[in-house]
Amino acid sequence: MEELAREAGITVRTLRFYRERKLIPPPRREGRIAWYDDHHLARLRTIAALLERGHTLTGIAELAEALDHGRDVADLLGINPTEEEPVRLTPEELAARFEGEVTPENLAAALDLGYLGTDGDEIVHISRRLLDVSSALVREGIPLAEVLAAGARVREHVDQLAEMFAELVLRHAEEKDLQRLRPLARSVVEAEMSLAMDRQLQKREKSGAEDRL
Repeated sequence: MEELAREAGITVRTLRFYRERKLIPPPRREGRIAWYDDHHLARLRTIAALLERGHTLTGIAELAEALDHGRDVADLLGINPTEEEPVRLTPEELAARFEGEVTPENLAAALDLGYLGTDGDEIVHISRRLLDVSSALVREGIPLAEVLAAGARVREHVDQLAEMFAELVLRHAEEKDLQRLRPLARSVVEAEMSLAMDRQLQKREKSGAEDRL
């Protein structure tokens, strides 16, 4: 316990308090010896980052309790599991996906967005598509912190789009039709996004050509 507290930069008293609040899972025991590992250290660093971002210990404890006791992550985060496929990763696999970018601050941001949760010794990403895209962007040289910040901004807009389509359906159909018409709404958004990207590319190509002239 003293070694773990020292590595995490906290006091043993604070660590005991976190254990009592069930913010970290219990250690592995061999007789009278309690073994802590990198998973406990990672959790403590994430707690520190969440506290720095203004989260309360009560809120962190509720999230930790729900995840550590096997509650379905998709249900916890409010995502329909038939739409997005959660991905289970070890901390080492997550680190390999985002080399050098898995910092406490980025983990806290991902938790804020609902992208990540923990289930025992595993980390759960709520969407395989988002995981693949974000790791691809990082491989292209875009810092993970900026990818997560962009994700937060995108969410604001897509929430507005979802609300608009929901109101449209409810004006002309019934609430039960929302799920059935969901693929149509998604197709409209994807098509408009594709057209918008085309316009942006053409705009930048034209601007670059004018600059060369």
